[in-house]
Amino acid sequence: MTEALIISQILLWIAVVGLGLTVIALARQLGVLYERVAPAGALAVNQSLKAGDKAPALTVPTLDGQSIDISDNQGRARLLFFLAPDCPVCKTLLPALKSLARAEAAQTDLVLASDGEPTVHRLFIKKEGLQGFDYVLSEPLGRAFGVAKLPYAVLIDSEGVISSFGIVNSREHLESLFEAQDRGVASIQDYFKAGLNGHEDKAQKEEVTNGTF
Repeated sequence: MTEALIISQILLWIAVVGLGLTVIALARQLGVLYERVAPAGALAVNQSLKAGDKAPALTVPTLDGQSIDISDNQGRARLLFFLAPDCPVCKTLLPALKSLARAEAAQTDLVLASDGEPTVHRLFIKKEGLQGFDYVLSEPLGRAFGVAKLPYAVLIDSEGVISSFGIVNSREHLESLFEAQDRGVASIQDYFKAGLNGHEDKAQKEEVTNGTF
């Protein structure tokens, strides 16, 4: 009886050690996979505009009675964020949007854009603490930028040129617009696609050099 108990304990410990080693191996593989997976940026789906185009020449009114010339940023960058009071994802992004606006305040202005009944939006602004940000209601503005799904953001540089744009569902997507601007591409997807094509071209050149073709 004692011998059987000892054997069972030994087998149990062997199983425990084996499971522990398996977990460690899986954790290492997950770490490698995480490093290899490229971060997802804002998805650019606009078919009428592209990065490098001049922003549409539109003057839109704000809810506080002012007006904004979309193509004239007066030497500052501008982030247009299209949202709606009944958009759940838009609401979840507001804290990240406010934080990003503060971080980029030295060089970038945030403009919130939507359409609909002004009263509804004024209540939304008060509830979500959006006072202090320019808020415009303009259906033509959304059409001009090809906005078909919310939330959507467009980053315009200080010269009034579109730097990057796309559907944004997370803080990472928002930050990817600025990252794309810094890298001179329309989106992070374009950046990684260009890098992949570059690696493929390099590989093909090496194959030709080595006499593969």
